Amino acid sequence: MSEQNETGSEQDGAGGAGTGTGRAGTGAGGAAEKSGGGPGGPQPEPIRFFGTTWVGHDGGYGLRRAAVAAGSLAAAVAGCLVLRFAYQGLAIADVGGFVNTLVVLMFAICSAIAFRKTWEGFTRRPAGSTTEDSLRSLKAIGFVGSLLAYFLRALTEAPGEKLHREEYDRARSRYEKRRGSRTGNPAARKAKGGKSRRR
Repeated sequence: MSEQNETGSEQDGAGGAGTGTGRAGTGAGGAAEKSGGGPGGPQPEPIRFFGTTWVGHDGGYGLRRAAVAAGSLAAAVAGCLVLRFAYQGLAIADVGGFVNTLVVLMFAICSAIAFRKTWEGFTRRPAGSTTEDSLRSLKAIGFVGSLLAYFLRALTEAPGEKLHREEYDRARSRYEKRRGSRTGNPAARKAKGGKSRRR
């Protein structure tokens, strides 16, 4: 009886170890799929307010574009009103014409630069994180320009869709080439195998 119990406990322990190995393998497989090593290949990168609806233009893609365009335009108009009230406050304070002109020029230049940098960000990645950090305060001052860039871009596509689609297509083509080089042509392999056997 004691020998049978010991044998049963050893089998249970081996079964538990096998179960633990299976769980570990499942976890590794899940990590591989999340990292892009799964059978589906590279996954599209989501865009703010759009998710991955830009890939197939589904899931309310048109409504999202309309909402982004309307929201950015409304925010730009509200921002202009706030700046107008601020300018009126400077006029009431009677700080002088030079200061008023300087403030107007500052917001105009910052808005123009913010519009340009935001528009360029829709078609290409920033050169570096340091450059983006240095422009963050400038974009905050010229927020009206960034909002107008979002409004105009949303009229044609999701902001940043062109850049994401190009990167996704390149990733898909590289993935297909790698998969094709690994698997090869099964028919060609069978033909080569038959010739070698005949020789």
